[in-house]
Amino acid sequence: MPSPLITITEAQQRVIERVRRLESERVRVEDGLDRVLAEDLVAAEDVPPFASSAMDGYAVLAGAAGRLLTVVGESRAGAPSPRSLGEGEAIRISTGACVPAGATAVIAQENVQQRDGQIETGAAVGAGENVRHAGEDLRAASTVLRSGTRLGAWELGAAVAAGAAELVVTRRPRVAVLCTGDELRAPGEPLGPGEIHNSNAPMLVALSERCGGLAGSAGRLADDRSATEAGLSDALERADLVVVSGGVSVGPHDHVKPALARLGVQELFWGVALQPGKPTWFGVRDRTLVFGLPGNPVSAVVTFTLFVAPALAALQGAVPERGLELEAELGVGVARNPRREQALRVRLERGDGRPVATPNGPQGSHVITSLLGAHALAMIPPGTGELRAGTVVRLEELLD
Repeated sequence: MPSPLITITEAQQRVIERVRRLESERVRVEDGLDRVLAEDLVAAEDVPPFASSAMDGYAVLAGAAGRLLTVVGESRAGAPSPRSLGEGEAIRISTGACVPAGATAVIAQENVQQRDGQIETGAAVGAGENVRHAGEDLRAASTVLRSGTRLGAWELGAAVAAGAAELVVTRRPRVAVLCTGDELRAPGEPLGPGEIHNSNAPMLVALSERCGGLAGSAGRLADDRSATEAGLSDALERADLVVVSGGVSVGPHDHVKPALARLGVQELFWGVALQPGKPTWFGVRDRTLVFGLPGNPVSAVVTFTLFVAPALAALQGAVPERGLELEAELGVGVARNPRREQALRVRLERGDGRPVATPNGPQGSHVITSLLGAHALAMIPPGTGELRAGTVVRLEELLD
């Protein structure tokens, strides 16, 4: 007897409740891209560490235009002037170079006239003008990046500026991707009668890697009870998270659920009020998370996006990020499913206010081209009749 369908929200809650953050490790900053910080990063020193010039020009005392100043030295980036600045003097300075002792401002070189070792100021310059003060960007011991931050290019730059050479990050989750079906063939392999290419394998591996996992190559499980159990047993031993595509329904060749039960995996739900993605399965063995996703490619991508991706983020302790606007207006009317929430693949266009979401072609769970060029999933609540164009709906970011 199939279990009652649960809502998407309840399914997500059951997943997150069973996630335990993985242990941390140290990596070089150069290896930190897309990793998740496991502890706060604090600045080791002020940034910048000294008062520096914001432009090429001359370090001077603040004052009026029309002054005649003697040039007594130069301060270059990496080679500060050893001399202190006195009244009636100027020191040539480069962008980023240390402001000499005694100087209170920098006048841009285009605002001076040079003559015989002297400059004449063509503009007034105020105290602190064109000077980057020590600690203006970051103060020593201040928090630069919070634990749970996923590290992109800007974060890595800030970490280095703050004095970090290594970062404490969460270990990447080990992911085992398995696809079931005797009909599946490798990319480019000639197809026999009733056979198809295994498009789910590269998609699920790529999505796992995009979410920070270490997936390697996907395995294939034949429609055989002993082969299914052997493949799942191996995956459970080596992975933090197992993703199985197909074989979780009730057909005579669907061996995944009984195999998982024999291997001691506790079922936490089977069946979500979602279209596509109704037969999604989730369970745990000790700390290992196991997801049984539908075999149709769009269903696999939708359920990975809604359930597996949040689990991978939580395993790494990542703070949820929302790069997408949360709502959009429907560009066309959509027929509702009486019992299940729909996840439409949509394109987003800018309207007068909110973005406008339009279905990205046919929405069948087998239509992989509905993913091409799609920007998001528009979540259509269950009900009768049609949800009219202009209705505001919730969006979920569509991984790619």
